[in-house]
Amino acid sequence: MNAKQNKSNISKRENNMDFDTLDKQMSRFEQSLDRTMLEGIYVVARLDGHGFTRLTKKEWNLEKPFDTKFRDAMIETTKHLMDCGFRMVYGYTQSDEISLLFHLKDDTFGRKERKLISILAAEASVAFSMQMGKAAVFDCRLVPLPTAENVVDYFRWRQEDAHRNSLNSYCYWTLRKEGVSADEAQKRMSGISNGEKNEILFERGINYNDLPLWQKRGVGMYYRDEQRQGFNPMTKETTFFVRQALHLEMELPMGQEYSQMIATILEDSNKEK
Repeated sequence: MNAKQNKSNISKRENNMDFDTLDKQMSRFEQSLDRTMLEGIYVVARLDGHGFTRLTKKEWNLEKPFDTKFRDAMIETTKHLMDCGFRMVYGYTQSDEISLLFHLKDDTFGRKERKLISILAAEASVAFSMQMGKAAVFDCRLVPLPTAENVVDYFRWRQEDAHRNSLNSYCYWTLRKEGVSADEAQKRMSGISNGEKNEILFERGINYNDLPLWQKRGVGMYYRDEQRQGFNPMTKETTFFVRQALHLEMELPMGQEYSQMIATILEDSNKEK
């Protein structure tokens, strides 16, 4: 078929195809890879800063190993995601990552994976960029978790990761501030135990156990009933009422106590309609 015949066929096809037919045909292509998260299972969205290693080295003047401005920006971004149109139960942030637990019965956008991922990544990127005053991007993935026990294990896993990264960061930057090169600092930390890393810090006057808990365990947030005070202008009396408010926990427990905290949040959320 030559180019002239091809153009002629395209022209005839366009003349014979109304909008509804075209819309139906193109929608099939658009939705061909659509996946939905199954009903009746828990879903966690995990967001990570994209290219943040480069940004922290070249764009942002951050205190090492932890920076309170960066921490506050991550907290405010997590708060935003907890209340940006989805029904979230628990939010957790450490380093440059955020984990969000959807309510078991959340059906926003029909639980379509592409919608949940794209919107959460966009919301996080905009919120964080506004906090920091520079453009930054987050990626997002969804983690399906069949049972409540899996949910507890997931958040225990992320907290253990926070603890490991925190100890490594303190050791690394303590050595770097002494003038040790990046390669040498990495070599000195390679293959040694957590006890030996603690000893490196202790020899330099740093007791890892005394450091702020948010640096070692991350930060959590969840909704809970809180009593508020009001005023009745008709009776001129002080009134009290209960409403759900987002609670920020800067001193998370760890181990079994943290597991129980997550389990309780899950149980309470499952009692909601």
